[in-house]
Amino acid sequence: MSKPQDLRVRRVGIDTWRENVAYLHRNCAVVRAAGFQALSKVLVKANGAAINAVLNVVDDDCIVQPDELGLSEDAFARLNVEAGHPAHVLPAEPPPSLPALRRKIAGERLDRKDLHAIIRDVAQARYSKIELAAFVVATNGYDLERDEVLYLTEAMIDAGRRLDWQHAVRGGPVVDKHCIGGIPGNRTSMLVVPIVTAHGMLCPKTSSRAITSPAGTADTMEVLAEVELPFERLRHIVRDTNGCLAWGGTAGLSPADDILISVERPLAIDSPGQMVASILSKKIAAGSTHLVLDIPVGPTAKVRSIDAAQRLRKLFEYVAGALNLHLDVMITDGSQPIGRGIGPVLEARDVMQVLRNDPEAPMDLREKSLRLAGRVIEFDPDVRGGDGWRIARDILESGRALAQMEALIDAQGRRATPLPLGELTHEVCAPQTGVVRAIDNLQLAQVARLAGAPQVPGAGVDLLCKVGDAVQAGAPLYRIHAQYPADLAFARDRSGRDNGYTVGAA
Repeated sequence: MSKPQDLRVRRVGIDTWRENVAYLHRNCAVVRAAGFQALSKVLVKANGAAINAVLNVVDDDCIVQPDELGLSEDAFARLNVEAGHPAHVLPAEPPPSLPALRRKIAGERLDRKDLHAIIRDVAQARYSKIELAAFVVATNGYDLERDEVLYLTEAMIDAGRRLDWQHAVRGGPVVDKHCIGGIPGNRTSMLVVPIVTAHGMLCPKTSSRAITSPAGTADTMEVLAEVELPFERLRHIVRDTNGCLAWGGTAGLSPADDILISVERPLAIDSPGQMVASILSKKIAAGSTHLVLDIPVGPTAKVRSIDAAQRLRKLFEYVAGALNLHLDVMITDGSQPIGRGIGPVLEARDVMQVLRNDPEAPMDLREKSLRLAGRVIEFDPDVRGGDGWRIARDILESGRALAQMEALIDAQGRRATPLPLGELTHEVCAPQTGVVRAIDNLQLAQVARLAGAPQVPGAGVDLLCKVGDAVQAGAPLYRIHAQYPADLAFARDRSGRDNGYTVGAA
């Protein structure tokens, strides 16, 4: 087309999850003139702004008229013009990094320039979900060499904004704690952060949303407070309270990570190289200089053996060392869920019980959090090695950690109305009398997700028995919570086929 035709922008209320999608009517003159087909990549221009989008061709006038350009929620927000504003559509040029992606698909090793180009295009939304999926699959497993993981991490940091706290700590450590995930209920970060910030350390904790789990730290903290904090607001909160528990996406920290997660989630892929790049890019972008990393090991954890954990540890240490991040790796027990709740509301309940020193609080969550917080506190040059756990315990038992958590919640924006627990329930019972020998993390996580977690915060699984507990035949092992009948039916069906518990003779 020599001169693009103006179309009126229409906001189409469809959540395309981190992908820009444009909608044109099949009878639109632009479609006929340019020969556009469904899934073509187009360039949308309006008011001096431009975005790349994937085209969907529409036959229903109720969705979009022939003289309109429909935009998905993501595309509408990114283009940032009012509905009805004139815009025009052109064929999009292929992403400059596409040849590098094709070489990676063919199994070639990529250099620093290649990976920086790919991540730059990812962050600027030049890749379709199909191309993103190709990149995620091509870099799955250990298909990335360790230098490629380093370059990928660098690229993800450079694609976004960075926080710098050195003026605030006068050269002292900026600390963080992170778990690689895979263990339901493992909300230790929500206890570590208030403990170490009450000690006076700076801990700007930013987290991703859940990828394959029923809840992430950001999903659970959102039960209590706002987590989508703009860059400057996050900066002020950390200056005022020493820390935060926020989602990193809104602040623009490692933005390519959240785009890649949008593909990793449905594919249930969380490969070692991508995991290292995702975690370390977020930590470094948030300004952390010292990190305690939790790698749980168990038969149904992400990491199944000590050998695999040591291999992953070496990869983390190599990349962290090259980027001047001081890393302390803890290999922990991942044989069963931590705490009792699986799902945002249930996990928030467990966290607050621990902070309140409630006698009913889950002791495994409490003890693991204290061990991790103790290791973080030992980054303090004034603390002797081995004293961290005692300091962390004193902060928790004195109520200082609870007071600090309340301050963080208020600073981020306390939720006015508590989110309810799912009212629809179903109890899964022991098939025989005996002792709980094992709990399958993957099965319990899947049951909780089918119940609606994390999209429905009050959905999930409440564990009533843990490994080593004696049970009677017919006694409840756990309770499923759901908000909608269909979700409860899905979770019941899954638990009926495999309840995730192994009960053996006493």
